[in-house]
Amino acid sequence: MKISFFGCRGGPRGRPELPVAYTPGTHKGRSYAGHFQSSEELRSGSAGVVRICGGILSLWLILASRSLAQAPPTQSTPQQVLQTAEADYEKEDYIGAEKLLRGLLERFPRNYAANELMGLVLTARGQDADATPFFRTAANENPSSVEARANLAANLAQTDQKGLAEQEFSKALRLDPKNYDLNHNFGEFYAKLGQVTKAIPYLQEAQKINSTSYSNGYDLAVSEVQAGMLQEAENQIRELIKLHNTAELHSLLGSVYEEKSDFIAAANELQQAAQMDPTEDNIFEWGAELIRHRTMQPARQVFEEGVNKYPGSWRLQTGLGVTLYLLGYNDLAVQAFCRATDINPEDSRPYFFLAKILAASPAQAEQVSARFERYVQVQPRDPWARYYYALSLWRSARKETAATNLTKVESLLRSALELKPDFAEAHLQLGILQSEQENYSEAVRQYQRAIELSPSLADAHYRLGQALVHMGDKERGSAELKISTELHSRELAEDDEKGRRILEFIYKEPALVSPAR
Repeated sequence: MKISFFGCRGGPRGRPELPVAYTPGTHKGRSYAGHFQSSEELRSGSAGVVRICGGILSLWLILASRSLAQAPPTQSTPQQVLQTAEADYEKEDYIGAEKLLRGLLERFPRNYAANELMGLVLTARGQDADATPFFRTAANENPSSVEARANLAANLAQTDQKGLAEQEFSKALRLDPKNYDLNHNFGEFYAKLGQVTKAIPYLQEAQKINSTSYSNGYDLAVSEVQAGMLQEAENQIRELIKLHNTAELHSLLGSVYEEKSDFIAAANELQQAAQMDPTEDNIFEWGAELIRHRTMQPARQVFEEGVNKYPGSWRLQTGLGVTLYLLGYNDLAVQAFCRATDINPEDSRPYFFLAKILAASPAQAEQVSARFERYVQVQPRDPWARYYYALSLWRSARKETAATNLTKVESLLRSALELKPDFAEAHLQLGILQSEQENYSEAVRQYQRAIELSPSLADAHYRLGQALVHMGDKERGSAELKISTELHSRELAEDDEKGRRILEFIYKEPALVSPAR
């Protein structure tokens, strides 16, 4: 199962956890302190929420009054300017707030409150790098401020200055080691970097401070799963379920049981998640778990209900196609895969399955060819697109004995090799094409190159053995055929893993996909 940090899909969190620097209020915008502690923000990918209350504003004004008290009289006092800027910021008039603050900072460049607010204003406008010097000045002017350190740390992390950010988070925690938000933020900082072993102690400390925190508890459990701490993760999830019985917790618990090889428990948890919250993801997870463990008819029912509910989901269509393929309903599987490619023409994964099933459903070769032709058009630099299209045309050519197609097949395979010179499968297919035309010497050369690139490619050894026998070299041919038999036996022994690999293939991002043989 694919799980990730900041992956909550909803839960009874109520008001999101608040940035380190602020207590509840009504301000909107984006706070750097919120960047690494507000799981609501991190999960949705949206901007965070800046909250400034009367307490922190009072602190700012006290500090401001110390440095601004000696200012000469003007139409508005510095304190009033600061208050007006803060009010503009609250109502999201960031341009107005910035204009007022720049005027104020020309007169009082080292003022803590004005610098801190300017950093927040620029952050709200998406000008992260421009905000850095203001946050830095605020932290320098008030080095004992936890809030200033936390905002600076989050700004540095946001601008990819991870080492400096780590230092600032550490300084803030030394000032207030029992601060829930700081521990949560620092844990999220490490988690986002993929450093889960560093994240866990801070997330654990935050959970000790606030044992009812849903967001921190969820991310702690995810971290523990990623670190292989499965029993700890299960315990954490069960404690959260007592407080908030949500679908995402049952989905996460299913992933824990999957890792522990308790497959019945995993399927039960994923089923409960899908029934509590029948999202596309939850339905897919449940169906995928059933496929993994070869309960194919229930899997088919889950995916059929899923595509009825979400007809625009390429993943559910692909899951249905895989299920039908493994059940032996090849024509129905091709139709499902074709629908998946129609929904998402640029993604390589449905095409992979179409290619796998092509030989088993010759009656639909024309439909499949049309999809692969389109794939070449939308992904002209993808060698697999050309390879798949070549195979689909070749099937049609064999069916119709259309010699003209064979020229195009060879051209597509050679162009795939130009894009990917180490493409073992393309060399194999070129060899087969040459063998069918009785050009055995060229076929042998292609087979040998395929084996050099991929020694475990059983079909290459088999085809090479056949070609050598045709050329009269029975001894070498027999040796290659023997190797082929051994490799095929090994593949059969690995059949139990194929279902798992198929589903893992769907989970991968398209850019990472390298179709299995």
